[in-house]
Amino acid sequence: MKKIQIINGPNLNLLGKRETDIYGTESFEDFYEDLKQIYNSDVQLAYYQSNVEGELVNKIQEVGFSFDGIILNAGAYTHTSIAIRDAISAIKVPVIEVHLSNVYAREEFRHQSMISGVCKGLIAGFGLESYVLALDSFLS
Repeated sequence: MKKIQIINGPNLNLLGKRETDIYGTESFEDFYEDLKQIYNSDVQLAYYQSNVEGELVNKIQEVGFSFDGIILNAGAYTHTSIAIRDAISAIKVPVIEVHLSNVYAREEFRHQSMISGVCKGLIAGFGLESYVLALDSFLS
C-alpha cells in the first residue's frame, strides 16, 4: 500500500468559504474524507495544512524520505518560496504540484512557479479533481 501525503499551503483552510466562484463551495476536509473512502484499499493518505511557510518546509522534510509521494498545493507560496523549492530538492520522494484554478488564466504574477522545476509534474485548473488526478498518477 502506497503512502501519499497531501500538503496544502496558505488560505486553503478556507476552501468552501473563500472566493467560491474560483475555488468552489466544498471544504477540503469534506473532500478529503470522501477521498479516503474512495481510495481506502489502495493508498494510505495523510493530510496537512498550514498557513506558515516554515511549517510546510518541516512537513516536506518530515515525510520526504518515508512516503511514496507528496501532493503539494503550496498556495501563494508557489510563486514566492525558494525555501519550499529547496525542501523539495532535498528529499527523495516525488512531489506533484497541484492548483485548483488554472493559474495561467489568472493574474500574471501567478504564472511564475518557484517549485514546478523540482516537481514530478503539475496539475492545475480542475478544482478538487486536481488532487484526484495527482493521486491517480502516483497509483498508476
